[in-house]
Amino acid sequence: MATPIELLDPLLDLVLILVAAKLAGEAATRLGQPAVLGELLVGIALGPSLLNLVARTEIVVFLAELGAIVLLFEVGLESDLSELKKAGRQGAAVAAVGIIAPFLAGWAFALAFVEEGLVALFIGATLTATSIGITARVLSDLGRLNLRESQIVLAAAIFDDIVGLILLSILVTLASAGVVSVFAILETVVLAIAFVVGSIIIGTRGWMRILPLVRNMRVRGVLLVFAFSLALALAYGAALIGLATIIGAFAAGLIFSETEDLEHIERDVKPLADVLVPIFFVSMGTLVNVSTFLDPVVLAMAAALTGIALATKAVAGYAVSGASLRRPVIGAGMIPRGEVGIIFAGFGLTLGVIQEDLYSAILVMVVLTTLVAPPLLKHLLRNVPSESPVSKEPSESAPGSE
Repeated sequence: MATPIELLDPLLDLVLILVAAKLAGEAATRLGQPAVLGELLVGIALGPSLLNLVARTEIVVFLAELGAIVLLFEVGLESDLSELKKAGRQGAAVAAVGIIAPFLAGWAFALAFVEEGLVALFIGATLTATSIGITARVLSDLGRLNLRESQIVLAAAIFDDIVGLILLSILVTLASAGVVSVFAILETVVLAIAFVVGSIIIGTRGWMRILPLVRNMRVRGVLLVFAFSLALALAYGAALIGLATIIGAFAAGLIFSETEDLEHIERDVKPLADVLVPIFFVSMGTLVNVSTFLDPVVLAMAAALTGIALATKAVAGYAVSGASLRRPVIGAGMIPRGEVGIIFAGFGLTLGVIQEDLYSAILVMVVLTTLVAPPLLKHLLRNVPSESPVSKEPSESAPGSE
């Protein structure tokens, strides 16, 4: 059967996107940077403002959105909730400061120099992001994952993901309604929290009921199909009640993060992520209008946002108590915005809340914070023995001591 002519261009677009994304990701990795930066930059190059080689067709946009769902499903799977118990109040304190300080600073900056209302809220929300993947990778490469500081950073980053995604869903709902009011915000907060908690409780119980059936099936890939189907179902449910689809996928990941099937699901979902997630980041890059980078106002805005982003996360490191803790290390671990910041900015642009110039400024901030964090962590940890835990305060001696 002949291929419909309308599919030919999107197929070529996908070939170009996937190959270019992997080549750019490889180049970024060899330079000591996360692959996501290479994928984002190659998307900018392939987009309409430069080479104009990739069109944002319906197929590409759909696959990019599916890539975001897979990405947040993976983030949920990697969110070890036991880390929250280990870090206790220390992780919660870092997360609280790491969310409140950048949000208020970004919101105040936007009110003073950019625009009020929903735009200001979106800017503040974007600055709250922390990329757990980038920080965890750096700490792992350095052999420092078992340090007390590392446990606190990873726990705080998980808190950030949960609160940040709830915050994003609130803003998505407000943007769809076109109304910003105290009642609307409170209503959406309650709805988002109820959805996440309810999804985890109901989803966990439901999964335990069907698990014997799944394990008795002999067809290949059945565990992945059922697990990912739950992620899609929760993403659909989130969208039905006006929340962001990715919060449903994240909730599904959290459900499986505490099961004995976690390792199996993580292994099986990686090939799916290897194909779809780069499409998302390249697609986000194609939204950038390069001409905005020539605007002094955009560059000044990017510099200001980057300064706020660095300072407010660094301050979060000083929310902990304990003489032996290296607070600058904790603050530096909270700095990279990475893929989470890109998701926030992308939602803002596609919903029409922020414009191209502001989107470009936010992406510059995301890139710079992601570039700064790895070498900064390496510098701060240069004299710390590999795989040698820092001495703990008496109150921190046991995971459950909090």
